[in-house]
Amino acid sequence: MQKGLAQILETTMEIRSKASQRSHFQILPKYAAVIFLGWVAVSLTFLTGAWGGGTPTGAVKETVDQVLVVLRDQALKDPARVNERRAKLEKIIGQRFDYAEMAKRTLASHWKGIGAEKQQEFVGLFQQFLANSYSGNVDGYSGEQVEYLKEREKGEFAEVQTKVVSAKVQIPLDYRLLRKDGEWRVYDVVIDGVSLMKNYRGQFSRIIDSSSFEALLEKLRSKADLGTSS
Repeated sequence: MQKGLAQILETTMEIRSKASQRSHFQILPKYAAVIFLGWVAVSLTFLTGAWGGGTPTGAVKETVDQVLVVLRDQALKDPARVNERRAKLEKIIGQRFDYAEMAKRTLASHWKGIGAEKQQEFVGLFQQFLANSYSGNVDGYSGEQVEYLKEREKGEFAEVQTKVVSAKVQIPLDYRLLRKDGEWRVYDVVIDGVSLMKNYRGQFSRIIDSSSFEALLEKLRSKADLGTSS
């Protein structure tokens, strides 16, 4: 049985308190679940027409609306069409998430030392890792609400601040965006004060420092081969 968002949010609160002490690769998909379900819920509380598509908030809403169309399509819920449904979601989210920028930020100082070929491979594996994470949680939404707080924009960067609300918890969920070629692209998500990219960066760095970059690639390859991040 899929977890409801409220359960996932409570788990996230526990993760937040332990994030600085744990290095388990397995905790990362829990963040991805909240991110994906938060995107789905966001559209429930945005005022229609209140934000233009050219604003950071409008960019987030545009993607969320497209995701909802797929999730609400009863025909796509047929088990025989699970791969088609996943492909549609990956395409929609991929148009808003800047996976290359996210990957670069997770490797930080290690990025420049790995060469263009390895950089390209890492971006692809990292994208697949995230896709596997959120695709396994598409049915977890159970009516939670997301309240829009505010939008901040400075130059080519912006942050859209929201809050996921359930009967038991309220979790801040903020999207950080970068404008590239006239489009707002998500490069980080902050959950209850915890940066997703910072969390990945810490865990990936520990793997590289204790073993090697190739060891990190191997972990990501194995998860891609399994088709799941669990």
